Amino acid sequence: MSEDQLGGRLQLLDRSGLSSAQATLWDKMNADIGSWADKIGFKAKTADGRLIGPFNPMLRSPDIAPSFQQLQEAEGEHTSLSDRVRQVVILSVGSVWKAPYDLYAHSAAARHAGFSDACVEALAAGASSSELSAQEAVAQRLALALTAAHAVEESLYTEALQQFGEKGLVDLAVLAGCYHLVCGVLTLFAVPAP
Repeated sequence: MSEDQLGGRLQLLDRSGLSSAQATLWDKMNADIGSWADKIGFKAKTADGRLIGPFNPMLRSPDIAPSFQQLQEAEGEHTSLSDRVRQVVILSVGSVWKAPYDLYAHSAAARHAGFSDACVEALAAGASSSELSAQEAVAQRLALALTAAHAVEESLYTEALQQFGEKGLVDLAVLAGCYHLVCGVLTLFAVPAP
């Protein structure tokens, strides 16, 4: 696949052709996401610097995208969830949506958080793994219930409440919601993994 196809249904935007608001958003995403992606081990831009994944579509909405970016930053900074639990939730949402770029990027993030390749593959397929802690397994079941069934049985709610407390459940729901938005954008524009 050529890099020009990494935008899916959208052309990859070059910074030189952006409006002032888009350029400001580009610079922020490039600074924040680019360094994180490099550290984790996935691609967030092409060799010539064009943003890929959900970042290219978000450039089309420079008045809304920064607010979503702020929500994601606040979630990451103030969450009570461990990095491992966060990756379980994100991959669980991605497993239902089957958004290739989300699964690609967060498989790398899950490996970086300490999960084995076999566990990451299971999570990306929506399956459980014996590698998950009790808390991680509950997080997966809850994220799948929210994403696939759109309902949470009382017994699962009670178990999740014991594991995470009320704040943790709010944090988990916000995180899952963020990745519903990300996966929705990726799916709408058929954004592939590189």
